Amino acid sequence: MFQKIINMLSGYNKDELVSYIKNNAFLVDVRTPEEFAEGHVSGSTNIPLDQVENQLEKFKNHSEIVVFCRSGNRSGQAKVILENNGFIHVLNGGTWQNVNDVKAAIQL
Repeated sequence: MFQKIINMLSGYNKDELVSYIKNNAFLVDVRTPEEFAEGHVSGSTNIPLDQVENQLEKFKNHSEIVVFCRSGNRSGQAKVILENNGFIHVLNGGTWQNVNDVKAAIQL
């Protein structure tokens, strides 16, 4: 139940996430480097939330972007930052575990 509430607040949509991942979206973990080192989605890039606005160049040339974190809160903030800087197809994937589970299911 708690996860469903987080997903609603984060805007997490599983079908949309599946579509983005299948389209090779740029997967960005906005947690701290320490959190990222403890576990992360294979192939994802770590750009901590406090660095997103200073590293916008890394997001260019990606048609679809999925941001995620520990709870969906920081990734929600990252989504707003990216959208405010002209990025259109940005999805808040919620937790890194959500993204990891969906990516793993697609690869089966």
